[in-house]
Amino acid sequence: MHIKSILFGLLLLLVNGYALAFAPIKHWQSSQGGRVYFVKSEGLPMVDIRLLFDAGSARDGQQQGIASLTARLLETGTGQWDADQLAQQFDDVGARYSYDVVRDNAWLGLRSLTDTPLFDQALLAFQELAAQPQFAEADFQRIKSQVLIELKQQQERPDVIAKKTFYQALYGQHAYAHLEEGSLASVQAITLADIKQFYQQYYVLQNAMLVIVGDMSEAQARQTADTLFSRLAQGTKAGSLAPVIALGKAKAEHIAFPSTQTHVLAGLPVLSRNDADYFPLYVGNYTLGGSGLVSRLFEEIREQRGLAYSAYSYFLPLAKPGPFMLGLQTQNKQTELAISVLKQTLNTFIDKGPTQAELEAAKKNLTGGFVLRFDNNRKLLNYVAMIGFYQLPLDYLETFQAKVSQVTVEDIKAAFQRRVHTQLLQVISVGGNGEL
Repeated sequence: MHIKSILFGLLLLLVNGYALAFAPIKHWQSSQGGRVYFVKSEGLPMVDIRLLFDAGSARDGQQQGIASLTARLLETGTGQWDADQLAQQFDDVGARYSYDVVRDNAWLGLRSLTDTPLFDQALLAFQELAAQPQFAEADFQRIKSQVLIELKQQQERPDVIAKKTFYQALYGQHAYAHLEEGSLASVQAITLADIKQFYQQYYVLQNAMLVIVGDMSEAQARQTADTLFSRLAQGTKAGSLAPVIALGKAKAEHIAFPSTQTHVLAGLPVLSRNDADYFPLYVGNYTLGGSGLVSRLFEEIREQRGLAYSAYSYFLPLAKPGPFMLGLQTQNKQTELAISVLKQTLNTFIDKGPTQAELEAAKKNLTGGFVLRFDNNRKLLNYVAMIGFYQLPLDYLETFQAKVSQVTVEDIKAAFQRRVHTQLLQVISVGGNGEL
């Protein structure tokens, strides 16, 4: 049977028959000193691997977009293979390479069968990609041109304009203030020498961690980690990010854009990943705007007044205080009213919190559906990567439901009143061609 057919069948089993229980997270340092997190997941002969670096867009400095551009270039070739040959190395054994860049980190991912010859070939290609990128001038110019085209297209999207302006309003000169892709001007100025320098500074062992989830023994996981870390330069760990400067006052900014709908974002920096208020804010927001059709914001803005198709809120915890964001999209003529109702709903919730019935419903949904969030290796990998990168307790998943269940209405009220200062709310609207 062809390797792709085998892989497809296994993926179907993974989706439909994955056992919900999983082994505890194991953590160690490799022989080279790299941090490793491993979960043994039996049942399917597959493994998911994620190599993370503290090389997210928060490390861009003045060269906004360089972290994203560097990650995109990694798969264009290595010391012994060009892009097509590298892709063929993965494809021949049914392996898949992936990557992403967010504010706090950049990661490279590998999904492979664990059969020894298949896995060995996939791992070698993954190691080459991470440790010996080619960074050819022609590939750099091609990828850079693609990014510039994408950035030009974003200028025609009011949702992207709103998001960009929102982060600038919240973070000013902080490293979180720009979008991961950078800007036309900043990307245009980046050179191949800049890319090589960024890679050499941040894609190093002291700045890396590895997550392995799959059907292999701890001994095999240790060998895999040693193999991947063996060719990374030791380097130096990136320094801590600067503190987020507290906002001084509220802000409302409208950007004219020729559209029939106005995009609205509102919020402020609130929550870091290790924050003691995480669970009260997380549980409370489920009622406020995180539960979709049954949230307060949806009820007040959509159901009661028909001002928007949807309305939402969420916290995005980061290494430093990440944003608390509320959003909606409404007809231009209704923008002022929609923003007013959004603010009023938020203020009421901060003042009174959820009802006991709302809290119990939130707990039931958050705990009852929690296991579905890691019901396959890839989902579990996401959680273990988060736990490892932010150095959360290894029993985070096991204790999650208990911590949610312990939250009270008073906990939520106190946390929101302590952390969500509406007198500092930043409100950005884009649309309406200047006519509200």
